[in-house]
Amino acid sequence: MELANTLSQDGESRGGVLAHLERLETQVSRSRKKMEEPQSAQAEESALGTRIHELRRLRDKLRAEVKQHQASVKASTTNVEPDQTLEITEQESLKRKRENVKAILQAYRFTGISGKLTSRGVCVCISTAFEGNLLDSYFVDLVMRKPLQIHHHSIPVFIPLEEISAKYLQTNIQHFLFTLCEYLNAYSGRKYQADRLQSDFEAFLAGPLQRNSLCNLLSFTYKAEPEGQFFPFCARLLYKDLTTTLPTDVTVTYQGTDALSTTQEEQRAAHEDLFFTKPLHQVFTSFARKGDKLDMSLVS
Repeated sequence: MELANTLSQDGESRGGVLAHLERLETQVSRSRKKMEEPQSAQAEESALGTRIHELRRLRDKLRAEVKQHQASVKASTTNVEPDQTLEITEQESLKRKRENVKAILQAYRFTGISGKLTSRGVCVCISTAFEGNLLDSYFVDLVMRKPLQIHHHSIPVFIPLEEISAKYLQTNIQHFLFTLCEYLNAYSGRKYQADRLQSDFEAFLAGPLQRNSLCNLLSFTYKAEPEGQFFPFCARLLYKDLTTTLPTDVTVTYQGTDALSTTQEEQRAAHEDLFFTKPLHQVFTSFARKGDKLDMSLVS
């Protein structure tokens, strides 16, 4: 009986020891986990700090490189003399103007304006025409430097070239060329009409046609009947606008001492209307066709 009790006490004692050992192991395991967690966080924090340090180092390196580049640019700019900088700017400006003129000539080569590049700049040719008839051509040799200059030209002295140049040559070369072309075409058109009247309708005129160099003031005495012996009309045509081929002022008077009849006054007034609205050679072509009967269909 005692032996049984002794064994029973020993069993309980061993069971208690084992249970206690298990509890101790569990506590030790928990303690280890708690100790490992701060170490893991500390490791992560250490890695993050290393990454931040590396990024800051790269940032500082980039900043240094940017400052070095800016200093290099500033130094190179400082080494260029002001006059040299101005010269480079002017060269670029003249190059752009040269290319601009070249583009204008290519775009408007069918309008009577043509040209070619030269060692100095560009030589522009302006060909004039009237009613589909090619007339005189003129040239302007431009030197591409600042300011732009006209080296040579064949523009008639009575064309206001200096005035046109002062207005447009330095600021708008396209407008300069078009304005000059307008003046030259109008002059050639007026001259063409006067030449045609003098050569083709001499029989209608009492003496030579009176005209100035610009052909913007014409006067002549004429008749409207091809077979007539009397030249009853005297005309004075003034072209105030030098860019037009039709007169701005027309005066037709009757060369007679007697008072005009109603028919004569109507004829005189009809002549004025014709000269206002039709080129000279067209008016006299009508006189030649109709004789003493005015072609009223020409009156606008």
